[in-house]
Amino acid sequence: MRHDDIWRAIDTLAAEHGLSPSGLARKAGLDPTSFNLSKRRTEGGKSRWPSTESLAKVLQATGARLEDFTALVMGARALPEARQQRGRNKIPLVGMAQAGRAGLFDDGGYPTGAGWDQLEIPATSDTNAYALSLEGDSAEPVYREGDIVLVSPAAPVRVGDRVVARAAAGTVMVKRLAQRTATRIELASLNPAHPELRFATEEIVWMHRIVWVRQ
Repeated sequence: MRHDDIWRAIDTLAAEHGLSPSGLARKAGLDPTSFNLSKRRTEGGKSRWPSTESLAKVLQATGARLEDFTALVMGARALPEARQQRGRNKIPLVGMAQAGRAGLFDDGGYPTGAGWDQLEIPATSDTNAYALSLEGDSAEPVYREGDIVLVSPAAPVRVGDRVVARAAAGTVMVKRLAQRTATRIELASLNPAHPELRFATEEIVWMHRIVWVRQ
């Protein structure tokens, strides 16, 4: 068992309840920063374990069973109950050309303000989920112009995931997370004709996982 396995399980549990890690900590009666990235390592850069008390409070607050949390630690990407979720709901929808405009997202990357249309999709537990209508050829051949991707700010992002990321300069991109360290983020283009991009961690304002696509 690795430190990353535990933290990934916490992130996934938060996503299953439509929460950010900070929101999950708050729901469990903990300091909202308890699960922040900065708390997952010591000042010297060594990985840190969450406390057993924190885990116990999280399980109690969410009603999750220990065996379900263990399954997440072992690599499950969702709780069994979430896989059986049914129904539909409406989420904000905006085009890629408008996504970089000020006022559509708050500082955490959550949809806000005006200018959003709506899209009906399969039900998601993430109350901050949103959709982007893709434009141009930068995501081909994986996605094409006119495809609509569902983006979940609460879903944990891992290397290899397809993501929507916003750079400090305001550019919103659809990429694949190729590498992430404490100081660097590398984003691979889905279209091989476009180059891989490298950023200092602070140059990426937020990065959310693509969890569904309508083509």
